Amino acid sequence: MAELAFIDKVAERAGVPEDTARLLTEGTLLTLAARISGGEADDLVEHVPDQLRPYLIKPTEPAEPFSYDEFMRRVAEHAGVDRATAERGVAAVLSALHETVGHKEFTDAMAQLPREFGRLVATA
Repeated sequence: MAELAFIDKVAERAGVPEDTARLLTEGTLLTLAARISGGEADDLVEHVPDQLRPYLIKPTEPAEPFSYDEFMRRVAEHAGVDRATAERGVAAVLSALHETVGHKEFTDAMAQLPREFGRLVATA
């Protein structure tokens, strides 16, 4: 899936304009990379469009432990949106990511996130 197709999916699923979808995608991938291990981020990088790879590259191995609320705060701040839009955006990005990387890689990454993400992913 090319970057534009990925962003278009996020825009459609989150109900936001393309420029907002791009910021939500960047913010979600950057925050996800911080929250998961370097090895897991590397596994995802192999499957995403080239233009999105820099957002998942992680210079260190350990995951940075922070909550679901902190994840959403970081994404909202990066994208310049409110919390509800950030949650819709994260759900849309994770849904598109699941399609892009495949079930095994996706579930491996999600296993490193707080359990609240299970609910978010289920609604996406």
